[in-house]
Amino acid sequence: MTTAYFTHADCKRHEMGSWHPESPERLQAIDDQLIASRISSLLDHREAPQATEAHLARVHTADAIYRIRENCPSERSDYSHFPLDADTSLNAYTWRASLRAAGAAVAATDAVLDGEVENAFCAIRPPGHHATPSEAMGFCMFNNIAVAAKHALEVRGLKRIAIVDFDVHHGNGTEEAFRDDERVLMVSFFQHPYYPYTGTEHPASNMVNIPVPAHSYGDVVRQLITEQWLPALRKFEPEMIFISAGFDAHREDDMGQMGLVEADYAWITKEIMKIAQQFSNKRIVSCLEGGYNLSALGRSVVAHLKVLADLD
Repeated sequence: MTTAYFTHADCKRHEMGSWHPESPERLQAIDDQLIASRISSLLDHREAPQATEAHLARVHTADAIYRIRENCPSERSDYSHFPLDADTSLNAYTWRASLRAAGAAVAATDAVLDGEVENAFCAIRPPGHHATPSEAMGFCMFNNIAVAAKHALEVRGLKRIAIVDFDVHHGNGTEEAFRDDERVLMVSFFQHPYYPYTGTEHPASNMVNIPVPAHSYGDVVRQLITEQWLPALRKFEPEMIFISAGFDAHREDDMGQMGLVEADYAWITKEIMKIAQQFSNKRIVSCLEGGYNLSALGRSVVAHLKVLADLD
């Protein structure tokens, strides 16, 4: 069995300005590190299809879908970007890239559930975990993980899925999408207080939210995961695990102020894989979220993939 690697060139065409940290260069940095580490050829490379609007509508309102689809500037427009908020905007290729990002997550879910591969990683952008059912925000257009998880539950018939989010920011959109849904357990840690300033006030019973202070290092995070995530995951016995894989808690990433390193991401991935092996028939789909220091991002994704593909 192998690890599938889903991506598409369209994901590099969405951009929000040369100054913006959520840049096409993020995917190129990952590609470069996969080649440099000599693991690229050991992955099952697959082209991401486009999600359908029916896929998106399992999570997002018709108005949320409309705002992305209809407000992307024309390729011939004098206006290169359409602002959604202070740090999130559309260009001529955002709609297409967003469909590829969500489509990768859905296709990865099907590939894993069909037994074609053991697990999958989606190198995609825009990211997704801040996108709520009704609103794009925080660099995110559609919630890729939530779309894939809804597909697993409502199309593929799974009864229990877990979502693991290790981005430095709280996945507020994912929490909103699955609040009080007994079929879903979401576990996360995130720097607090920090954008989007959510996750600590009355979390739902199916959320294991772990706010951690700035400047926390890997030993602190590992202990919290051991004490809080892992018992909850074992008790829940998920049939499949989805990972919102943000790498901006890395100590070299100035988007946050945490202190994780590649070895911490490898350890987290190993612990998730143990749960998947015990309860989920090894089924994992991981989707890229944050990570903005290009070197640290590439190295961290390689560390994550080496564990997923049993190459470590």
